[in-house]
Amino acid sequence: MKRILGILLAVLPMMVAAQMVQPVKWSGEEMGDSVRLKAVIDPGFHMSIIEFGDFEYDDEYVDSFVVTLAKTELTPIRFNACDDKMCTAPEVWEYEEASPKSSPEGKDLQSGSRSLWLIFLLGLLGGLLAIFTPCVWPIIPMTVSFFLKKGGGLKDAVLYGLSIVILYVGLGLLVTVLFGASALNDLSTNAVVNIIFFLILVIFALSFFGLFEITLPDSWSTALDSKARSTGGFLSILLMAFTLVIVSFSCTGPIIGTLLVEAAGKSLLAPAMGMLGFAIALALPFSLFAMFPQWLKQAPKSGDWMTSFKVVLAFLELALSLKFLSVADMAYGWGILPRWLFIAIWIVCFLGIGIYLIWDIWSVSTPRKIIRAIVIIPSLAFAFYLVPGLRGAPVKAISAFAPPMEIEGREVFNDYEEGLAYARQTGKPVIIDFTGYGCVNCRKMEAYVLDNDSVKARLQNYVFIELFVDDKRDGIGDRNSAIQREQFGSNAQPYYVQLDAYGTQIAEPMAFITDPMEFINWLKY
Repeated sequence: MKRILGILLAVLPMMVAAQMVQPVKWSGEEMGDSVRLKAVIDPGFHMSIIEFGDFEYDDEYVDSFVVTLAKTELTPIRFNACDDKMCTAPEVWEYEEASPKSSPEGKDLQSGSRSLWLIFLLGLLGGLLAIFTPCVWPIIPMTVSFFLKKGGGLKDAVLYGLSIVILYVGLGLLVTVLFGASALNDLSTNAVVNIIFFLILVIFALSFFGLFEITLPDSWSTALDSKARSTGGFLSILLMAFTLVIVSFSCTGPIIGTLLVEAAGKSLLAPAMGMLGFAIALALPFSLFAMFPQWLKQAPKSGDWMTSFKVVLAFLELALSLKFLSVADMAYGWGILPRWLFIAIWIVCFLGIGIYLIWDIWSVSTPRKIIRAIVIIPSLAFAFYLVPGLRGAPVKAISAFAPPMEIEGREVFNDYEEGLAYARQTGKPVIIDFTGYGCVNCRKMEAYVLDNDSVKARLQNYVFIELFVDDKRDGIGDRNSAIQREQFGSNAQPYYVQLDAYGTQIAEPMAFITDPMEFINWLKY
């Protein structure tokens, strides 16, 4: 019995592995009345065609499989795959007619839609953070007092919330109208602008650490508040909302600035969408307190907890400020902030959050201990997660912020003509990667797609040309951007184009994705 049980225990893992492993991924591409079938085989495996209609194949295992057939010739394919340890059970795959593929314009539209929603969500997050800052939270009692004197009510509360939204969305639209989408894209990678935002965030962080206080002139907010209380109707509510915007600027300024720069160049609507999310999150609690002023009695008063929040926010602002310095550093090739140093400073910032909150945790009340623990644990965990990044690990969670990592195992050209000349010399096809130093989605796609082992194996078949459209050195970025616009009709990044060895486009371009298999299925070789 024990012997039988031992055999079963030895065989069972191999049976499970054979069922779970799927080293062959099939796809089909319609080409008029024909279909191009392609099998993508994981590195280390080889495939054998067991049965394919009337077609005859020998038993020799293959590393790749591509065949173009008339639709009338298509039949199910029976196959299996082996590596040096095991073979999968025979499987059957049959091509099913696909729905029409979206055009590159459609892909750009979908990617743009995702970007707008991401900017909106970032705005929501920024608005929620702003509520608890020491410049905003104390305004809540003033707001309640104002609406109690007016008599309160649903109508006034809703108008107040809408006024806040109108002011912030108007700011986003104003930025777009003044600068335009293309100018905003240049703005987002301009060294002077990025250094200014870096310095602004550092200054605000030092202020939150308590080194000095940043406030707008008291006369501004006092005059607005007095005018709001002496004016009636919607105008008084609008002035009260404007008072909130002015008084809270010293805390909301860096959040709004970061959001607008992040939205820069995404689309014409991006700044307004970001401000919409920010304003909704910020306006909601004020509208609720204006509608139900008795809730104010249950809200926590300003105190030591707000000081702790300021310090945590200061560490976060220091970490985020590096993104702006990094963009300028890469665009101009200064080399002052390599990836390892960027990660090291982030580790210090998140360790700082955890250590600061632990320092006097035993002196605070039990509810505040719990709240601190909720922040301490992920902060320290994230700091330790980043440590392998010092040795070259991908640490994908910060791929959108950190300088790009070097992807091993591929030769990269940064000059269009030089790359094409090498392709003609070697007979290899070409992939052009239109990217940018300030492109968040480019960093994400590099981390989640291009660094995938199967993708890297397939890219060995190509000459890889990486063109940065925002490289500020000697007009390089302008030339690369012109190539993308004039030859391929696009100005969005990331943007991937496949060419044959002589420069002829052989596939529809690929925009932003995060699924490695989708990218592999797009490759022609």
